[in-house]
Amino acid sequence: MSVQKIRIRCPEKLACFARPKRTKIAVGGRGGAKSITFADFMLAYMAAGEKILCGREFQNSIDDSVHSLLGQRIGDLDVDGFDVQAKAIYHRSGGRSVYRGLARNVQSIKSVHGVKRAWIEEGQTLSQDTIDTVLPTIREDGSEIWISMNRGSSSDPVSQSFLLPHEEQIRAEGYYEDDELLIVEINYWDNRFFPDVLERQRIADKKRMSAARYDHIWRGYYSDSVDDAIIAPEWFDACVDAHEKLGFKVRGSKVVSFDPADRGTDPKGLCYRHGPILLEAKQRTDGDVNEACDWSIDFARQRGAEIYVWDADGMGTGLRRQVNDAFSGSTTEIVPFHGGTKAERPDDYYQPVQTQAEQRTNVQTFYNRRAQHYWLLRDRMERTYNAVHHGEYHDPDTLFSISSECQALQTLRSELCRIPQKYNASNRLQVMTKKEMRAPPLNIPSPNVGDAVMMSMAAQWVTTFANKRRPRRRAPPNWRV
Repeated sequence: MSVQKIRIRCPEKLACFARPKRTKIAVGGRGGAKSITFADFMLAYMAAGEKILCGREFQNSIDDSVHSLLGQRIGDLDVDGFDVQAKAIYHRSGGRSVYRGLARNVQSIKSVHGVKRAWIEEGQTLSQDTIDTVLPTIREDGSEIWISMNRGSSSDPVSQSFLLPHEEQIRAEGYYEDDELLIVEINYWDNRFFPDVLERQRIADKKRMSAARYDHIWRGYYSDSVDDAIIAPEWFDACVDAHEKLGFKVRGSKVVSFDPADRGTDPKGLCYRHGPILLEAKQRTDGDVNEACDWSIDFARQRGAEIYVWDADGMGTGLRRQVNDAFSGSTTEIVPFHGGTKAERPDDYYQPVQTQAEQRTNVQTFYNRRAQHYWLLRDRMERTYNAVHHGEYHDPDTLFSISSECQALQTLRSELCRIPQKYNASNRLQVMTKKEMRAPPLNIPSPNVGDAVMMSMAAQWVTTFANKRRPRRRAPPNWRV
């Protein structure tokens, strides 16, 4: 019995999945027929006598698996030879389905022999351990791993391992392919079988959802946000090439900022901005903190940085002498950033405010310096969004633009849009520490590139006003950018 005995109905973009390939990924939003197409393919392989592993990262019972979908498709296709039981499906050819949760059953996966085809649903939830440990256990000759998914966060392991290295081509051409890997972007508009009931749901969702949530669910965009995040993904997206959208030029100081990370295993963050425009953002995963510091210093020299700022807390505490020696005799101003200290210009009023009675000073408003400058960055990004999407006029020096050429653009989006607010008894604005973000249940990677961007915007504010006694001001300060 051959695979062709079952007639598979699928969108044209997914027909290429019939070709042999070690790893096949279908990624996109709701309505792209990913799951139905994969189910039909798996039934065809079962009819050909193959044992099929159907897994997902977390599966507490058979109800969490694709078992019911496979059973439904057998009825829809009106094919015989299948025996649908409570916890498995068998075919008279000898083919069958096996269901597993991947996260908690590594040994049970290793004990499943003879599997040539593995279908992993909800691939965006895969852990790095599953990718590194479980997937290689599917190693029969000619075996394949099929992954169906919508994008989660761009910091998710499956995004980092498979999607982001090829994201530019995927977005431009709708697919990526090499000798071992096939990735196809599939959305509702690619599916000629897209049902009317889903179209009505899509239209309703577009009216009631935020743009970022709609784009994630229906267009397959990354969901780079968490509850209580201080920066909305749509604000970030508006900032990408905002200087071109709004027609303002590069001007102002050249600033390079460096975050050496809190732990040796975390990536180190680096960015370069010219005035209100972020031109480069990147990260480094190899080398120790001193090697990474040298990397950032060389980068600052190459860019002709007028200001160099680094996180002088945590692992950056011991870098002062190295930085001082490196810039000795140069005109570059060096700025150690201490995010845990009290707000800059504590007696000045924070803007914006609604009424005179609601005005609060910086020290009354912000829990610490890190929160203060993340909020000032947040304000810039919100203003930029309003300028781009609502036509509001704002002085370009108070906006924030991000070059689309930034190397770590998706990483930066994930990090900046996943900075959660933390609530405290004093009712001051505070953001979670990196340690709190990394801990369960959030498990958010350290925002080291995001912190580098925040510090770059803070740099001149710090150099201009730090350690200077100034009278309280009731008007917003004219910050240099």
